[in-house]
Amino acid sequence: MENNKGYHVAVVGATGAVGEQILKMLEVRQFPLASLKVLASARSAGKTVPFKGQDIVIEEATPEAFDGVQIALFSAGGSVSKALAPEAAKRGVICVDNTSAYRMEPNVPLVVPEVNPEAMAEHNGIIANPNCSTIQMVAALQPLREKYGIERIIVSTYQAVSGAGAKAIQELKDQTEAIIRGNEVKKEVLPVGSLPKKHQIAFNAIPQIDVFLENGFTNEEMKMVRETKKIFSDETIAVAATCVRIPVVKGHSESVYVEFKNDYDLAEVRTLLENAPGIVVQDNPEEQEYPLATEASDKLETFVGRLRRDLDNPRGLHMWIVSDNLLKGAAWNAVQIAEELVKRNLITES
Repeated sequence: MENNKGYHVAVVGATGAVGEQILKMLEVRQFPLASLKVLASARSAGKTVPFKGQDIVIEEATPEAFDGVQIALFSAGGSVSKALAPEAAKRGVICVDNTSAYRMEPNVPLVVPEVNPEAMAEHNGIIANPNCSTIQMVAALQPLREKYGIERIIVSTYQAVSGAGAKAIQELKDQTEAIIRGNEVKKEVLPVGSLPKKHQIAFNAIPQIDVFLENGFTNEEMKMVRETKKIFSDETIAVAATCVRIPVVKGHSESVYVEFKNDYDLAEVRTLLENAPGIVVQDNPEEQEYPLATEASDKLETFVGRLRRDLDNPRGLHMWIVSDNLLKGAAWNAVQIAEELVKRNLITES
């Protein structure tokens, strides 16, 4: 697909769940494309994906495939990003990577456009997309951090199975049907890791996402800790996370407790959030109005509710944050970064 004006873009991992959403976002947002390459593994090469009423032929993701590309959006797994992003960067491509491969590299910006868009100017060919659960939390906390400062964050997540991929979604569906029909429940995907699968996800909550580390926290939990500090450029913020997989297909939910450096006004907190980019406040408990995964699904915004002052710490605030993990948590954030590159003249139109 080629036009006279716009930007030369490649999507790597276009056949996966996030890759599909990236293509959808490029189309919905009418991102100015001079050309679009759809890249995937050799086994997918030659197949097609739909885009703007056309069938785009998938090419094999090789270093040479990035010749002439200006922006590459990666969502094909960390090993692919490690192998190909530096090759693309050598060819002058700005790579937006959805994996964890480069997030904590000191010379790679970790960007949420509502929080730290200025960081992307320091890129050396690679910009990292944060973890899905981190993105929605820092997006909601940013306007409050700017006003009151943050000393401590304690977060418990309730994460959808789509965060673990298409096989995890199918396992949830298969297990649910098996239980309803009284059949044997097969456990083959969750929790992710090399150990034998012991627990069903259907009708359950598994307090493990990714593998456990020596400190007792999981890798997912430590991603939230480290990424939050890096995005906020503040190593002094105390962060602790407990990440739980629940039987929801799409949409991560989070219970967040935050202690501010300064006292706050609850009405002002609500106003700050209502005026923040990408944030929608749903906070009317008396009418059973609060963020829900079912309602956040397929939406670009981050939804915030259950706002209440802590009973013991006058600087403590409790909040409930929900967002679509495949969109704001991945594909939309990546396309937003591409839009910011254009907006900030960090890339030249062809």
